[in-house]
Amino acid sequence: MSKRQRKRFVAGATCPNCKATDTIMLYFENNVEKLACVECDYTESQPQANVQSANRGSENVIGVFKPD
Repeated sequence: MSKRQRKRFVAGATCPNCKATDTIMLYFENNVEKLACVECDYTESQPQANVQSANRGSENVIGVFKPD
């Protein structure tokens, strides 16, 4: 048996792709929050906070290789 995912519709939400209202559902997949439109199959995922804030500021760039 597979574990059932709980999907919830977001009241009053408008799809950024097809502009339909009340067609956006919110669910979690592998602990990642995802949105999907049931009208046009638009999907979007929310990155986790530690992934979103990650940067490479402590690295130093000596030079950039540009082949001729």
